[in-house]
Amino acid sequence: MMIPFLDLGAAYRELKPEIDAAVSRVLESGWYILGPEVEAFEAEWAAYSEAGHAVGVANGLDALRLALRALDIGPGDEVIVPSNTYIATWLAVSGVGASPVPVEPDPATHNIDPARIEAAITPRTRALLPVHLYGQPADLDPILDIACRHKLRVIEDAAQAHGARYKGRRIGAHGDIVCWSFYPGKNLGALGDAGAITTNDHALAERVALLRNYGSRKKYVNEEAGVNSRLDPLQAAVLRVKLTVLDAWAERRRAVAAAYAEGLAATDLTLPHVPDWAEPAWHLYVVRTPGRDVLQARLTEAGIGTLIHYPIPPHMQAAYAGLGIAPEALPLARQLAGEVLSLPMGPQLDLGDVHHITAQIRNT
Repeated sequence: MMIPFLDLGAAYRELKPEIDAAVSRVLESGWYILGPEVEAFEAEWAAYSEAGHAVGVANGLDALRLALRALDIGPGDEVIVPSNTYIATWLAVSGVGASPVPVEPDPATHNIDPARIEAAITPRTRALLPVHLYGQPADLDPILDIACRHKLRVIEDAAQAHGARYKGRRIGAHGDIVCWSFYPGKNLGALGDAGAITTNDHALAERVALLRNYGSRKKYVNEEAGVNSRLDPLQAAVLRVKLTVLDAWAERRRAVAAAYAEGLAATDLTLPHVPDWAEPAWHLYVVRTPGRDVLQARLTEAGIGTLIHYPIPPHMQAAYAGLGIAPEALPLARQLAGEVLSLPMGPQLDLGDVHHITAQIRNT
C-alpha cells in the first residue's frame, strides 16, 4: 500500500472538465498577460478573503517582496520575522535590502510568540511579519496592538492559510497587507507558480499593481523601477475553478485532521494545538517527537510519504551565515527542526488511508 504525502494529480482529475475548460477559455481568448481573467480572480479572491483589494503576482516570494517595497521598507530597516518558518519569509526581507530579526515561536502553536516580539524592537524596526504556519493563524490581536503602539506596519505571510479564520474572520486583511502563495501544493494551488496580496488599503494595492508591472500603469510610461511579476491568466483561470471548491476541500481537510487526532491520541506524539480562537486551514498536519527520524524511516518503509517542514531553520542556513546568529541562539527553532514531521494531508486523502497511517504509527 503506497500513500503519497500529497497527490496533486488526484486534485486535477477531480476537476478535470472544469480546469480543461478554463484553460481552453484563456487559450482561445488571445489574452495572455493580465487582463480580464486575472481581474476576475482578483475580485473573487478579495471577496473570499474578506479584503477590499487583491493583486495577483507571479509567486508568493514576490508577494512578500512587493509588499515590503510598497511600504517603502529597504536598506537600513529591520523587519521582525519568525525564527521558525520557511526561508522565503526571510528572503523577502533581505531581498529588499532590509534585515530580518528573528523571534522564537510559541512552542504550542509553532507560530511567532507575541510575548517575545517587543524585546526585539529597535529604532530601526519598521514592520512585523508574522507567518500563519501550517495554516494555523498567528495570534494577531497582540501583534497588531504591538504594531500600533510602536507605529509599525504588519505584513502577514499567509502562504499556507487559505480560508483560515482568526476569531471568526478570514485571514486576508487584519494587517496592512497579506501575502499569498498559490504554489501547486497549497490549499488553493495553481498549476505552477502564482501569488497575490490582499489588503483593505487602496493605495497599497495600487502601489503593488504598479510595481508588479515594470512600475507602469500606462504602456511605455514608467513611474518607478518596478519588476515583472504578473499573475498569469492561465493560472488565474485554474485558481478560479479551484476557488469554487476551496471550502468543500477545507471541510475534507478538517475531517482528515480529526481522524488523525482520534487515531493518534493514545501515542506519545505531540499533536497540533489549536487555540479556541483559531480555525486552521489544515494545510499541514504536523506532529512532534524526539524520535522523528526513526518514525519517518519506518513510515517510508511502510509506503507512507512524509515531509519535514522545515529541517534547517533559516538562521542555520548558509544563506544567512553573514548574520552571525549561532545555532544555539534560537533553541526553539532548532528543536522544532529536529522533531517535526508532516503526515499526509489533502482533500483527496481517503479516511481509510488515514486510519492505516495512524495504525502504522501506533505499531511502531
